[in-house]
Amino acid sequence: MILMANNEYKYCPRCTTQLKLEERFGKMRPVCPNCGWIHFVDPKVAAAVLVVRDGRVLLVRRVNEPFRGMWTLPAGFVNGGEDPAGAAIRECMEETGLSVRVTRVYDIVSGREHPRGADFVIVYQAEILGGEMKPDDDADAVEWFDKEHLPALAFLATQKVLQSFYD
Repeated sequence: MILMANNEYKYCPRCTTQLKLEERFGKMRPVCPNCGWIHFVDPKVAAAVLVVRDGRVLLVRRVNEPFRGMWTLPAGFVNGGEDPAGAAIRECMEETGLSVRVTRVYDIVSGREHPRGADFVIVYQAEILGGEMKPDDDADAVEWFDKEHLPALAFLATQKVLQSFYD
């Protein structure tokens, strides 16, 4: 897991005083010496779908860094106020052209892998309702893969989910 520096703020959003790093609640955090405001980093949450058909899993190839050209589950960030299952459904549609229905929570994977990554990935098992399979958004390919022919996988979360699924 990558530990993020708490340098998102240089000045207090309440009183504009320059912040100082101090140990608070077991971590170094930006603290305002004037009004006492403490910056706590909120976790980033992503949602993914695990769609399986005839023992093969649906994967998309990334067009963006990190891991450009590698394959992953259809996934993306959950927007503020958005239902995570709805985010997983939306991301699948955006990346694959397929409409899915979430059937259950498959796993929750924690641990930020890179500075722009998620702290938690909620993986839902889902089934296809319809649509036309075609890559879009931040994917340039979408394909079905069986256990013996998995491509180079992006993200430890994808690797962990597929390993547990195929074990």
